[in-house]
Amino acid sequence: MTSHISVARRRLPVWSIPVLWTLALGLWGLSRQHSVWRDEAATWQVARRSAADIWHMLGQVDVVHGLYYLLMHGLFTCFGPSTTTLRLPSVLAMAVAAACVAVIGRRLAGFWAGLGGGLALGLLPAVQFYLQEGRPYALVAAGAGMATLLLVTVLEGRGGAGHWAAYGGTVLVCALLNWLSLLMLAAHLATLVWTRAGRGTWLRWTAAASAAAAGALPLVLFSRRQSDQVSWIPPLTWHMMIGPAVLLAIGVLGVVLDRPRTGRLSLAAVGMPLLAVPQIGLIGLSLIQPLFLDRYVLFSMLGLALMIGATLGAAVRATRPRFPRASRWLVPVTVVAAVLALLPQSLAKRSPASRVDDVLAVSADVRRLKRDGDAVLFVPAARRDAALVSPDDFAGLRDIALERSPVSSGTLKGEEAGPARIRTAMLAQQRILLVTDVAAVARPVSAERDKVKTAVLKRYFRVAADEQVRGRRVTVYERLAPDRRRTLGAKAVGPTAW
Repeated sequence: MTSHISVARRRLPVWSIPVLWTLALGLWGLSRQHSVWRDEAATWQVARRSAADIWHMLGQVDVVHGLYYLLMHGLFTCFGPSTTTLRLPSVLAMAVAAACVAVIGRRLAGFWAGLGGGLALGLLPAVQFYLQEGRPYALVAAGAGMATLLLVTVLEGRGGAGHWAAYGGTVLVCALLNWLSLLMLAAHLATLVWTRAGRGTWLRWTAAASAAAAGALPLVLFSRRQSDQVSWIPPLTWHMMIGPAVLLAIGVLGVVLDRPRTGRLSLAAVGMPLLAVPQIGLIGLSLIQPLFLDRYVLFSMLGLALMIGATLGAAVRATRPRFPRASRWLVPVTVVAAVLALLPQSLAKRSPASRVDDVLAVSADVRRLKRDGDAVLFVPAARRDAALVSPDDFAGLRDIALERSPVSSGTLKGEEAGPARIRTAMLAQQRILLVTDVAAVARPVSAERDKVKTAVLKRYFRVAADEQVRGRRVTVYERLAPDRRRTLGAKAVGPTAW
C-alpha cells in the first residue's frame, strides 16, 4: 500500500487530489433536498432578469454584487435556472482554491503540506457551508487563491511582468465580486514585509495593487450610497471574537511548527497573514460600521488551510526519521479522522434546516392552498422573493399590495402602495394568502404597511389554513361575515407573531 502512495506522488500532480476531493464534497447533496434560501433567492430572481434590468437595479440596490449577478444571468440563460446552475460555480471555484492551496503548500513546505492543506480546505465548516451557496463568496476565495499563488511565484523569482499583470487583474475581479476582498492586499503586504522583498518587487507589487484598488474605487464609493442594505448587521460584541481567536490560535500553532525565518519565503509567511489580516481588518472596519460576517472574509480560510498544511507537513517530517513507513500514513489518517469527526456537521450543512428558510418549500404550499381569484400579501415585503423565484406557483394570485414590480422599480422586492390603499384593497377580498416567516425567525413588524396588513387580517378575516415549512409560513385568511365581525370586535384572529 505504501508503494501505491509513492507511485501516486510521482505520477499525480499534488493539486489533483484536493480538486477531486473538493468537487466530491461540493456535489454531495448539492440540491439540499431541492431547497433555496432567501440569500440564494436574491441571486435566482435577479439572474432571471435581462442584463438591462440588472443594470437598472444596480443603481438602486446590491451594486456590490453586480458582476456576480451578470455572471449568473449568463449561466441561467445558457443552462436554465436550477439549484445545480445556482451552486455549481461555487463548487468549481472552491476546487480551484483548493488547487492553489495545494500548489503553494507543495512549493513552500513539501508534498504532504500541500496535500494536507488542499484536503483540509474543503473540510473547514465555513467552507462546507459556502461551497454549496449560490452567492459570490466561493468565487472570491478562488480569486484570492490565484492571486496568492501568483505572488508566491514572483517571490520565488519565477514570474515576470505577465504575472504581475495577472495578479492585479485577479485582485480587481475579486474586488468587483466583493470589495472587502481588497483586504487580501493588506495580507500580501504583510507577506512582503515578512520576507523582506526587494525594492523591485515592492515597486511592481505597489503598481499592481494600486491599479486594482483604483479600478475598484468607483464601486466602493457608489456602494456607500446603498449602505442601508447592511444596516441589519449587529454591532461587534466580545463573543463574536471567539471564532476568530480560535482560528488565529490554530494558525499560530502552524507558525511554531513551521519555524519560519524572517527574510525567507515560507508557508507561515504566506498563510498566517492571509488568515489573520483579513479577520483583524474586518474587525477594525466593524468598529466604524457593523460589517462582521464570516462570509465577507471567507477567503481567509485559505490561510487557515495553509497553516494546517504546515502543521501536517511538520508532523510528517518529525516522524519520518524514526517511523518512515508510518509517516506516509499520517496525513491520510488525519483526514479520515477529520471526516468522521465533522460528519454530523457535514450532514447538517447539506440539509434545508442549515439555512434560515426555504423559498421553494413555501411556494409549493402556496400552489396547493391557492384558489383562482385569491389575493396574496407578503410580510415583510422581502418575502415576495418566493413569488419571484417560483412565479408558476403564484399564478392566478393577485398581489394586491404591489404598486411597482421589482423589475420596473429596479429593486429586489418591488414598491408597495401606501397603507390606506392596501387596506382598501384587502377589504375588497374574500380570501387572502399571507406569506411570512415562522415565529422563530420573524422580526417584529415595523413598517406601517405591514402593520396595516396584520391589523386588517386580524379584524376582518379568519384563519382557514395555516402551514409552516422550513422557516416560512403561509396562512389562508377568509373574510368574516358582518355579524361575526361584530361578535369578535377588535379581538385578534389567527396567529399574532409575524
